[in-house]
Amino acid sequence: MSDRGQGSGPHIPVLINAIVKACDPVQGRWLDGTFGAGGYTKHLLDAGADHVMGVDRDPLAFEMAAPWVGDYGDRITLTQGVFSKMDDYAQDLDGVVLDLGVSSMQLDLAERGFSFMRDGPLDMRMSQDGLSAADIVNEGAEEHIAAILFHYGEERASRRIAKAIVRERTLEPITTTLRLAGIIESCLPRPKPNQSHPATRSFQALRIAVNDEYGELFQGLMAAERALKPGGQLAVVTFHSVEDRMVKRFLTARSGNQANANRFAPETEKLPAQFTVKSRKAIAADADEVEMNPRARSAKLRVATRTDAPSGLVDAKALGMPTVEGK
Repeated sequence: MSDRGQGSGPHIPVLINAIVKACDPVQGRWLDGTFGAGGYTKHLLDAGADHVMGVDRDPLAFEMAAPWVGDYGDRITLTQGVFSKMDDYAQDLDGVVLDLGVSSMQLDLAERGFSFMRDGPLDMRMSQDGLSAADIVNEGAEEHIAAILFHYGEERASRRIAKAIVRERTLEPITTTLRLAGIIESCLPRPKPNQSHPATRSFQALRIAVNDEYGELFQGLMAAERALKPGGQLAVVTFHSVEDRMVKRFLTARSGNQANANRFAPETEKLPAQFTVKSRKAIAADADEVEMNPRARSAKLRVATRTDAPSGLVDAKALGMPTVEGK
């Protein structure tokens, strides 16, 4: 489980120097769709942005920003909401940045229920409302829980873990993070040195399900296309393969490079490209950044420039977005 945490010092967002370099010159009006601790917003303003709108679904983000946000005067606007609706909040943007990791402030607070390393209520709701992780593990069908763990967490032992969850919840409801982590651990081999915690994939999967993160990403990419003006920059930082694949496929499709689905079918007419991709390969953190912040090791950055072509529609399935039916 990666986060948009700050490594050895506060407010040093992952790959921010790479973003500033790829988007040089940073100027005009930007939207930080995952405000979190405000690190990206601060760096964008310091790099030359005239104004940044910070968007976050978590009200705690703005409470924590209160002591410093006034230092930037009217150059910052804060909006509680989801980045999938960013085009409702702003138009004609010069840049959009999305960091898809979990904020360190959420991981650090045991009462938010994101971390398997701290005991707390099994919650995981970024917006602090709606369905919680406890609701899923205590009320979901075994097949539904297994599907979440497999499709959202790529957990190969998903069925075994789901079966154990259903068995244990009949004895007593599963309401805390450490109890769930212990159930998951009992289903998996003891990790070898330097391997991730056995509950990592399952907690990631539940967090994604609770917050509809893949649906948010799909809708957010489309919203960014509508909100950016010609020449505007889109920068997206991902932390695991499914998200990176979705972003890559979206930009491939929107840059006019979508391959024909069937090589025997007639060539379809190519539509105007909505983006120009800066680099075919994702940008990774360099050795210095990884040494300073090991959490950057799995991060990937993709950057593209908006063209003047009209925005359009994309099929979510074409982006490889995993879906889980039922409940």
